[in-house]
Amino acid sequence: MKNAFLLLSFCAVLASCGSESDKTAGKGKEEYTLADSEETLNTDSTTGSNVTAVAHQPQIDTNSTKIGTAPTGGAVARGAQLIESSDCTGCHRENDKLLGPAYKAVAAKYPNTPANVKMLAQKVIQGGKGNWGDIAMTPHPGLSEADAQEMTRYILSLK
Repeated sequence: MKNAFLLLSFCAVLASCGSESDKTAGKGKEEYTLADSEETLNTDSTTGSNVTAVAHQPQIDTNSTKIGTAPTGGAVARGAQLIESSDCTGCHRENDKLLGPAYKAVAAKYPNTPANVKMLAQKVIQGGKGNWGDIAMTPHPGLSEADAQEMTRYILSLK
C-alpha cells in the first residue's frame, strides 16, 4: 500500500513539473531562459539549436584502443567469446604465462593451419602434458570439437 502511494505521489510530482520551453512552446519565442537563472542560452542562427547545451554534452572517446571496440562478428570473435565463457582464463592469459602458456606464445609456436587447428582442438578436449612444461592441461571432454576449433582459431590469430 505504501509503495503504491509513493509511486502515485512520484508520478504526480513528475506530471506537475514542466520546463520553460514547454510553457513557451508555440509562442514564436526564439530565446529561452533557464528556470533557475536569467541567463539566456546561445542559439545558432542557422539551425536554431542551443549551442550552449551542445557544448556541455559529454564527449565520447571512440579511440580504437578503448574497451568495447573489438569486432563483434565472425569466427574469431566466436572463439574469443567461447574462451571468455569457459575456464580457460584460470590458467591462460593472452600475453603472459600463467599456469599454461600465453595464447600469443601458442600462436607463435604453431602456424595457423587446418591440421594445427584440429590437433590443438583435440589437446583442449583431451588435455595434455609435456609440450609447455610439467603442469598438465586439464581435459575438457564436454567441449564440442567445433567449439574447440573456434577457440583454437582465435588463439592462432593472435600473432
